[in-house]
Amino acid sequence: MGGTTDLAELTGAELADALAAGETTSVEATRACLDRIEALDGTLGSFLHVDAEGALAAAAEADERRSAASPASPLDGVPVAVKDLLCTVGQPTTAGSRILEGWVPPYDATVVTRLRRAGLPILGKTNLDEFAMGSSTEHSAYGPTRNPWDTERTPGGSGGGSAAAVAARLAPLAIGTDTGGSIRQPGALTGTVGVKPTYGGVSRYGIVAMASSLDQAGPVTRTVLDAALLHEVIGGHDPLDSTSIDAPVPPVVEAARRGDVAGLRIGVVKELGGEGFQSGVQARFEESVQLLTEAGATVVEVSCPSFAHALAAYYLVMPSEVSSNLARFDAMRYGLRVFPEGVDDPSAEQVMAATRDAGFGDEVKRRIILGTYALSSGYYDAYYGSAQKVRALVARDFGRAFEQADVLVSPTAPTTAFRMGEKLDDPLAMYLQDVATIPANLAGVPGLSLPAGLAEDGLPVGVQFLAPLQADDRLYNAAAALERLLLEKWGGPLLAPSATEEVSA
Repeated sequence: MGGTTDLAELTGAELADALAAGETTSVEATRACLDRIEALDGTLGSFLHVDAEGALAAAAEADERRSAASPASPLDGVPVAVKDLLCTVGQPTTAGSRILEGWVPPYDATVVTRLRRAGLPILGKTNLDEFAMGSSTEHSAYGPTRNPWDTERTPGGSGGGSAAAVAARLAPLAIGTDTGGSIRQPGALTGTVGVKPTYGGVSRYGIVAMASSLDQAGPVTRTVLDAALLHEVIGGHDPLDSTSIDAPVPPVVEAARRGDVAGLRIGVVKELGGEGFQSGVQARFEESVQLLTEAGATVVEVSCPSFAHALAAYYLVMPSEVSSNLARFDAMRYGLRVFPEGVDDPSAEQVMAATRDAGFGDEVKRRIILGTYALSSGYYDAYYGSAQKVRALVARDFGRAFEQADVLVSPTAPTTAFRMGEKLDDPLAMYLQDVATIPANLAGVPGLSLPAGLAEDGLPVGVQFLAPLQADDRLYNAAAALERLLLEKWGGPLLAPSATEEVSA
C-alpha cells in the first residue's frame, strides 16, 4: 500500500491524534479516502454523491487551523460521510428516491452544520433505502449497496451506505439515521459500531422526515470511542427542532474512555433472543454476556412482555407518519414533476398522481397505503390508536427493566447479512430484521450496536446495548468495556475482506 492509503486504516480517533501531532494532514487523509472510494465503491455502491472538491477544500482549511494551533474540535480535519437523508448545501439530497433526483437543498441540516463547524470534511452522501424505508439498502432508486464482507449480501438498511463505507474504510466516520434500527442493524451486518442516541438528543432539523416521532440521527464508526467523539459533535439542543432536548450532551466521550463494567447491572432481555435467532448470533451474544460477567458485571434476566407486540405496533405507527410526511411531495413545490400521458390540460391532482406514481418505489407506496388506511375514518382507533397504546406499554416495560438493570443487552439482529434479493419478495421477512431494534425507537431510549464476532457463516454479528432516556453515556461505558475484552480475545479488530484490498496511492 502507498503511504496515503495507510491513512485509511486509522480510526477517527487515531487520525485525529495524527493530525494533532503533525504526523499527517487532513488533505492527505481526505485524499486517501477519496482514492479508496474511487477504487472500491464501483462495486460496493455506498455513495450516491462524492464531493471531492468540497472535501479537499474543507481539509485544506482544517490544516490551516491545525497549523495555527486553533483546531475547531478534536475531530477537526477527520473526513466524514453523510447519509443522503440529511440536507446539504451544495450537494444533492435525494433520500434515495427518484422524486428528489438532483435536488440541492438551500440549507444544511443542523447535524451537517455542526459537522462543518467542527471542521470535518464531508466526503459525500451515502446510499439508503428510499426515504429510509427498508432493512437492506436494496430499495434505493439508484441501485443497492453491497456488504464489504460478501458483496453478494446486503449491508442491512436503511443506512447500508454509511455502514458499508465505514466497514470498507472509505470513510473513518459516517452519519446515519435510525427510525426502527437503521443505524444499529446495518452495524450488526457490517461489523461496525452504530448508535441511536436518545430521541431528541440530536437535532432532526433538515433531515428528510420519514416518521417524525421515531427518526433519530447518530454515528456510524469502527470503534466506540469514534462514535462518542462524533456524538459529541452532532448532539445537543437545537432551537430549530421542537423535539430537541434542552440539555447538555451526556458525557459520552468520558464514558467511552472509561469502559468499566465492574458492579454494573446488565439485564438480558428475555424476549429478544432464542427462538428465531440464528445459532451463531445467539452464540456470540452469550459469549459477550459471559465476558461482561467475568469483568465484574452482574447479569440478570429481565422480561419486557410488550416487546412481543412492538414490531406490529411499529408497522402501524411508522407508515401512518410516513403517509403524513410524504404528502409534501406533490409535484408543486420541488422535486420531480410528471405530466400524465394523453391529458392535454391536466389538473393539479392528475399531475400529483402521475408524479407520485413515477417518483415513489414499491416499498414507499406500500407504506403510504398502509399508513393512509390505518389513519382513515373508522380504522384510526382500531389500528393507529391501538398501536400508540402498545407504544406506551413498551415504554413502561423499559422503565420497569431499568429498575432492575443499568443497561439492557440483546442481539442486534436475528441473523447475519442475508443474500441480495433474498427477502425482496417477502416484506414481512424483511420487517422481522428489526425485531430487536424497534422497541428502542418506540420508547425513545438510546441504543448501540457493537461487533461481537463472526457467526458460523463467517459474517459479523452485533450485540445491542440499551440505556434509559438521556443516559447515553451508559451505552458507551458498557460497550467500550466489551469492545476491549473482545479485541483482547481476537488479538485485533475484525476486518471486512474487501476493506483490505490494496489501493494505489
